[in-house]
Amino acid sequence: MIVFPSCKINLGLHILRKRNDGYHEIETGMLEIPFRDILEIVPSDSFQFTTSGIEIPGNGNSCLDAYQLLKRDFNLPPVHIHLHKQVPMGGGLGGGSSDSTATLKGLNELFQLRLSVEQLKTYAAQLGSDNAFFVEGGLQLAKGRGEELQSLSISLPSWKICVVNLGIHVPTSTAYAQVTPNEHRTSISEIVQQPVSTWKDALVNDFEPSVFAQHPELQTLKTDLYNAGAIYAAMSGSGSTLFGLFEEKPKQISWLKMPVYEVWV
Repeated sequence: MIVFPSCKINLGLHILRKRNDGYHEIETGMLEIPFRDILEIVPSDSFQFTTSGIEIPGNGNSCLDAYQLLKRDFNLPPVHIHLHKQVPMGGGLGGGSSDSTATLKGLNELFQLRLSVEQLKTYAAQLGSDNAFFVEGGLQLAKGRGEELQSLSISLPSWKICVVNLGIHVPTSTAYAQVTPNEHRTSISEIVQQPVSTWKDALVNDFEPSVFAQHPELQTLKTDLYNAGAIYAAMSGSGSTLFGLFEEKPKQISWLKMPVYEVWV
C-alpha cells in the first residue's frame, strides 16, 4: 500500500491562554495543501522502518509511534514502513503529524481494522496536537490544543499558493514561551468569513513577532511575497515556513536569498 501524506498551512493562529495541563489553548484555521511525502506500508517477516529523501534526524519517528499505538489494541503483524520525506521538518507544515496519521489510516485499511473516522481521530490525538486534523484534512478550524475540530464553511478562490522554507528550525517550545496569550479579540472563525483581501491586516499569526525578531530574513521574505503580488502572506504554525496566496503565479520573485524549498501548489 502506498499513500501520499499531505501537509497544512495555518490561516491565522491565536494563542488564547495557558492551560492547567501546561499546553496552550489556540485557535487557527488549518488548510490542507497538496505538498506531499510518500509512505509505503507492506506486510513483512519482521518489522522494518526505512527512509529516503530529506534526512530524518534521530532514531525515532512518529510513524513508529503510530504502529505501536495500534499494535497495543490490535494483533498487527510485522510490516515494512518506508517513508520518502519531501515536506521540510520543523517548519510549521505538520508533515510529521501527517505521516503518522497516514500510518494509522493505512494500517486501518490494510488490515481491515474497521476504525471509524472518530476512532481514528482519537488515536491520532494521542500522537500529537495536529494529528487529528489529517484524518479528514480539508479546511478546518482547530481549537483546544489543536485537536478540537470543526469544518470551516468558506469558499477559497482557486489561487496559487507559494510555500517557502529557508531551512530555519524554530523549536515549538521556544516559540510558545515568547508569546503573550490574548483571548479578547475577534475570532479567526469570524475573520476568515471576510474577503481574502481583508486578511492582510486582520488575520495574524501570534508567533510571527518573536520569530521574526530572531530571524529578520523571515520578515523580509514575507515582504517579498507581498511585493510579488500575494493577496495574503503569513508564517505557518510556529514557523519558519512562509506562504503566499496569489491570484496567479508571478513570473519572478526577487528573494532575499535562494530558498531551500520553494513549492507552488
